[in-house]
Amino acid sequence: MGTYQERKAMFGHRRTPSDSTEFKVLTKRDAQVQLAQELEKLLLTVPSIQRERIEVEFRGFQKLFLKYLQGVGSSVDWDKLEKPPDDSVKEYDSLPKPAEEKIKSLLDKLVVVKLNGGLGTSMGCTGPKSVIPVRSDLTFLDLTVQQIEHLNKTYHVDVPLVLMNSFNTDEDTQKILKKYRGFKIKIYTFMQSRYPRVNRESMLPVPTSIGNGDSEAWYPPGHGDFYESFQNSGLLQEFLQQGKEVCFVSNIDNLGATVDLNILNTMITDINGLKPEFVMEVTDKTIADVKGGTLTQYEGKLRLLEIAQVPKENVDEFKSVKKFKIFNTNNLWIRLQSIQNLVEEGGLDMEIIVNDKHLDSGVSVIQLETAAGAAMKDFTNVMGINVPRQRFLPVKKTSDLLAVMSNLYLMKNGTLMMSPRRAFPTVPLVKLGDNHFAKVREFLRRFASIPDMLELDHLTVSGDVTFGKGVSLKGTVIIIANHGDRIDIPPGAVLENKIVSGNLRILDH
Repeated sequence: MGTYQERKAMFGHRRTPSDSTEFKVLTKRDAQVQLAQELEKLLLTVPSIQRERIEVEFRGFQKLFLKYLQGVGSSVDWDKLEKPPDDSVKEYDSLPKPAEEKIKSLLDKLVVVKLNGGLGTSMGCTGPKSVIPVRSDLTFLDLTVQQIEHLNKTYHVDVPLVLMNSFNTDEDTQKILKKYRGFKIKIYTFMQSRYPRVNRESMLPVPTSIGNGDSEAWYPPGHGDFYESFQNSGLLQEFLQQGKEVCFVSNIDNLGATVDLNILNTMITDINGLKPEFVMEVTDKTIADVKGGTLTQYEGKLRLLEIAQVPKENVDEFKSVKKFKIFNTNNLWIRLQSIQNLVEEGGLDMEIIVNDKHLDSGVSVIQLETAAGAAMKDFTNVMGINVPRQRFLPVKKTSDLLAVMSNLYLMKNGTLMMSPRRAFPTVPLVKLGDNHFAKVREFLRRFASIPDMLELDHLTVSGDVTFGKGVSLKGTVIIIANHGDRIDIPPGAVLENKIVSGNLRILDH
């Protein structure tokens, strides 16, 4: 079969016909066969009650692995990219508002899905990211439940909340959901697939058994797995039988991703005799979003273009805010029947995202993933909607957390809204140093109270810095404590267009 390097040479680079095409094909086939044999061995370690579900997951994994072996690259032909047709991306303000008497019937057709597979490890927390407190001791999950419960009470409807958990978050999430008993909301969960990581050298699965507790050997394969896992869970069919028509899918850490009646109305309304099957919310790019995926016309289809698909020589052009003015928020509105049809027909063909990882054991692995937005090209009658920036409010780092905890926002019924007291609707750019602020516990310890940020444009903090109570930040504020130094901002300090550095305390304000 040859070493990994030999196999890579065979099907990882272009070769001439004289380089033995037959051997190249056999090498791929051998790799497939060997992987299939290893997966069969893994299945023998599974209790029979779980075997059918895991066999389905393994089939999905083998399909991705085969595409990877065949070198089905995610790269696009840059010269084939075209600007999306003018009518393919609608401005949010152009959407018709539904009549008040129509709202109940619209909401009766809706299912809300939150992607809940991520852990809070990047912010120094254990367990699901959705249970990190983000505002008034309320978590991402608390705010989501509040929003939907308010909808249900206001319009006398029963919009369900569905959580797509991963094997990393499912057990803890199930325990937490008990606290919502008695709320006016039905909460459903299903698990996305669990795929084996692959050793980069041997090209074989890392795990040796299913239940050996080695979570490092497995991974959740990205939110593109939503479609098949939703179908396999039985929930998709259940909602269709209930008369539901549309699901709204978004990341649970995007606090701006609330149910929007105008977009829902667009999904339910015929446009040129057809209802949209897939709507992606996009918003205007800023300098902070240059790596975000964008919409383009490619080979006659509207599709998502991610930076990973861009040839290296075109990356700077892709990042241009002038050329690519919008980016994907990952707020997706999709017709349930269309999902079922595509999954049953095998019609989903999402590009592979190859993630290189190094395990704690030192082993180099690859994990193959897909993204939910990449399925757009497989649906018909698709469109983008250019939404206000407030619908994209992700909390990825403590710098995002500082903004949403501050007086920049007001909260009502679980929804955050920019304070009307802020003169400009833009969010200030906040950069907090990784060494002292990256973890939530350490971050909170450094603020006696969250500063007044209503008039803030830009904040950079680096080093050992603490903030007293009642601090006010305005304009551009840069605070840098060099290594070994410490800066304590005293209570009541007002910093406006200030650069603070060295080892000191500010005594006047």
